[in-house]
Order: sequence, then C-alpha cells, then structure tokens
Amino acid sequence: MKRSKKKPPTAPVPTPPGTGYSDAARVAVQETTARVQEMHRAIAGKSFDVLTRIPVISGPAAFAQAMHDAIAGGVYAAIHHGTGGVLGAAALIERTLPEGDGPPSRAASTIRSALNAAFGDHLDGSNNVLAIAMGIYVDGREIPLDSTSLRAAFPDAGHRLCVFIHGLAFDEHCWKCLPGDNGATAIDFGTQLQAESAFGHTPLYLRYNTGLPIADNGTRLAILLEQLVATWPEPVEELLLIGHSMGGLIARNACEQAAAGGLVWPQLTRMLICLGSPHLGSPWEKLGHAAHTALQLSDITAPLGKIAATRSQGIKDLRHGPGANTDDPAAPHGIALRFLGSTLTDDIDHPLAEWFGDGLVTLGSATTHPIAGNVKSTRLGGIGHMALVTEPRVYAQIETWLKEEEHE
Repeated sequence: MKRSKKKPPTAPVPTPPGTGYSDAARVAVQETTARVQEMHRAIAGKSFDVLTRIPVISGPAAFAQAMHDAIAGGVYAAIHHGTGGVLGAAALIERTLPEGDGPPSRAASTIRSALNAAFGDHLDGSNNVLAIAMGIYVDGREIPLDSTSLRAAFPDAGHRLCVFIHGLAFDEHCWKCLPGDNGATAIDFGTQLQAESAFGHTPLYLRYNTGLPIADNGTRLAILLEQLVATWPEPVEELLLIGHSMGGLIARNACEQAAAGGLVWPQLTRMLICLGSPHLGSPWEKLGHAAHTALQLSDITAPLGKIAATRSQGIKDLRHGPGANTDDPAAPHGIALRFLGSTLTDDIDHPLAEWFGDGLVTLGSATTHPIAGNVKSTRLGGIGHMALVTEPRVYAQIETWLKEEEHE
C-alpha cells in the first residue's frame, strides 16, 4: 500500500514560564476542596430529601437544610479563598527568589518529575514553571542543541549515539545506579555501551514531561532528534534508542512520525529497544479507568470520579498503548524493533507470570508485537519493572541484539 507523505512534525511555540510549586499546590487544594464539597452536598441532599417528604417535619427539615447549606457553603468558601490567598502569596514570593547556581538536587528533580506525571498536561497548558521541557540533560542541566554546547558537554563525542528515554514519573537519573540498586550487580547501561569497543556509543539521556499525551511527546522527540543529529559535533553514523516503559512508546511514536514526515534521523537509526513498555496497554490504567467509570454511577461518589479524572493525559494514554496499525501492520520506518518484558516470578512459564508481569506491565503487553518487519522480543524472569533499567541480564540481552544485528 502506498504511504501518503505527511508534513514534518512541528514543535509548539514556547512562551515564558509562569508559576511554580505554590500555584500548583493552590490548584490541587482548591480542586480537592471543591470535590469534597460536592460529595458533602450529595450526601446531605439525599438525607434531607427523605426528611422533607415526611409531612409533619417537612417544614423544619427544609429550614434545617437551608441553614446547613448556608453554613457549609461559607466554610468551604473560606477554605477555598483562604487557601488561594496564602498559597497565592507564597507563589509571589517564590517567583522573586533568585535561581541557584548549581543544578537542582536529584530529590527535587524526582518530585518535579512526579508532579509532571500526574498533572503534566495542566502544567504545560498553564505555562507553569514546573512543566518539564524535553531535552538532553547532563548533571541535571539541559544542554542546548548547538554544536558548541554539545561539544562542551560531550568532549568525547563519537559517531555513534545512544539515547536513553525514561518512563512515567521518572527522569534521566533512573538509568544511573545508586548504592543498593539491584544489589551489588546493578550496572550503568550507558557507561557499558560507551566502554565496549564493539559498540562505542556516546550515551545521551532524555528528560521530558511524562504527563503530556504520548503523541505530543512523540512529535517533540522526533523534532529533537532531527536537531540533535544536525548539530552533533561529529557526523552521526548510527543512532540507537532505548526506552523504558512509556519511553518505549514515545520513541516508537516518534519513529513513525519522523518516517512519515521524511526526517533524516530514522535513516540513521539502527534499532529501538523497548524495556517493559505496555504496547497493548497497562492493566493498572485500565483498572483506573474502570474505577473512574464506576465512581460516576452515583451522585455521592461522582466527585471522587472527578478527582480520578484529573490524572494526566499521558497516564490515560497508557490504557490502550499503541497496539498495531490495523491499516498497515508493517513498521513504516524500517527500524529494527526489540521488545523485552519481565516477570516477578523467576520462571517465565509460571501460571502467574503472565498476569503479574513485572508488577506494572504484563508479559503479553510488553512482548507482543503484531507488526511485520525486523521485530523480535524476549522474556526474562525475576525482574521488577524499575529493575529493568540497571539489570545485568537486560544489558546482556541488549548486547546480544546489537551483535546479532551487526552480523545480519
């Protein structure tokens, strides 16, 4: 089937960032207060509805209801406006604080990443300073994509690049080992790939707002990679993409958009490796959607449903995953695809292995590939979802795939 030519993906026009932590807290508190008030009103309404139907006490009950509503309304209004005033003032002070000279701590970065996972689309849409800008980060700092800055950040820049793409609610730090990570066996994939002469890939680490729709992040990644290969200090001969969880889905989406838009970098990309990516959807987000639907069935629980509905679009997109293109199941970019899934049970054939998967993604969702072309998958036992980014057996499989592709 002949594929129609699409326009290259375009990035949104940036605007100066606005508010920060205090404003984010103010919105969260006020929204929660509003939902609690709705629930309170629904519960009280049902009780008073019964009382006002009784002839003898209907008059006093109606009066009591009016008094109750007035008092409760005043209390909730005080909470709403009081919170807005205090946290609004805190936000004003926060915006006047000078920026520190050093990069933000890993703990601060982790908190920010978690906020973006939960409310990233809102933060981005309201131009909040907490919204994470997609970019290549080194030591907690975003590196401008120009040759001078890249040369300074990567003095040993090579001709082969490997871009690591983290998953939901995390940032580039997840690829780095900390004391106690995975016991004494945890390894740094990027350091290993660069050190081994057979590969020699320069590791690059992406950070992005995981609360945005997967397609939006795919567009931004497609554009970023095009700029990266154009400004890299050395001619790029090969590009390798390794995505964990949501990162694999975004990389896959970027490959499809870039190929459809006629960008250059897919022609340089050797392989996309997805580690624990929910290609057929995440069971936890499916459960979250079912819970949200159930909460909407009652006036009393509907406010809780509204709270559940405020989760970011990025999280909601995990419910189904990309699946396969039903119109044309062949990967349009010609890039080798490798899917790796794991299970908490040591035995991948254990009866519970498929259902539990790695604790977040089932084996089937991580390894099923209804796509024609150069696509392979494998399953490993005894590995949890987050351990996939530092587990030696996962790296050994990556190494095997790369060597196999080298000889094909």
